[in-house]
Amino acid sequence: MNQPVKNGVMVYAEQEEGIVHPVSFELLGKGRELADRLNIELWSVLLGYRVRDKAETLIHYGADRVFLYDDQMLEEFDVVKYKHVLVELVREVAPQLFLIGATPLGRSLAPRIAAALNTGLTADCIDIQIDDRGEIVQIRPAFTGNIIAHIKTRSRPIMATVRYRVMKPLPRDNSRRGKIVERSPPKLPDTGLKFLGEVSTRSVNLAEADIIVSGGRGLKKKEDLNMLKELASLLGGVVGVSRPLVDDGWISKDHQVGFSGNTVKPKLYIACGVSGSPQHMAGMRDSEVIVAINIDRSAPIFRIADYGIVGDLYEVVPKLIEALKRLKENE
Repeated sequence: MNQPVKNGVMVYAEQEEGIVHPVSFELLGKGRELADRLNIELWSVLLGYRVRDKAETLIHYGADRVFLYDDQMLEEFDVVKYKHVLVELVREVAPQLFLIGATPLGRSLAPRIAAALNTGLTADCIDIQIDDRGEIVQIRPAFTGNIIAHIKTRSRPIMATVRYRVMKPLPRDNSRRGKIVERSPPKLPDTGLKFLGEVSTRSVNLAEADIIVSGGRGLKKKEDLNMLKELASLLGGVVGVSRPLVDDGWISKDHQVGFSGNTVKPKLYIACGVSGSPQHMAGMRDSEVIVAINIDRSAPIFRIADYGIVGDLYEVVPKLIEALKRLKENE
């Protein structure tokens, strides 16, 4: 049986209540780069209800063609229904590469699609590249972040989930023109799944934060997180932590920075008592400005810090809080 021609890079555009997740625009930026290198088109696929205007937006961010499924049956995210629609489309148009955001939704959807297509899936990628032979290379941390693996997949299509905030979207270009291909979903089974409503939300969204004050093993007790919360509040930021503090039950996993937590890219990252394990640094090393406070001058975190303070966080942080309070009083 002849294989279909694989002539596009496809990006799944995740949306919820008509709002496209920013990771979709990041994937379009990377997809545009890859498609241009491979001399093929960049496609996107959008599922939902009353989301046609969002299809135009995807073109403005780099897509050549958007496959649009706008149907009331797709208003709520049902992972089984969405899987059926996407599997049918992929089988028909045969993209060379299919990218999905490594969000909670994407991590639920992607493996189901890959299993139905009998293809591989590389999860939590931090980059996708084209090598000198024109082959697609998927890059992800492995062995809990101690090495960076470069992976080539033999099965087709190549599928990967990509972490949020590790790639850059293209600037929006309202003059870009592309094609919207409107489709009706196939006959979908009754999955038995019903959306009952949202029962819980994240207490903090680290991935969106511009300022993060993070604590590590240098903290002596759980209550000392309040000191970091005060500093973060004065700066208009949020608190992050390294994995041991989550494992010890000091704070929820929503606050965890690192390979097994959140990948972040804030404008300012202040690491207080964080030694800088490979797993932690894999999740924050792309921050614009990194300030490290640690009593150990040989701590690995200083290797990537823009500014380093060798000192006891219990002396340094209160002085920062005091200085910020004085500045605010004089405003």
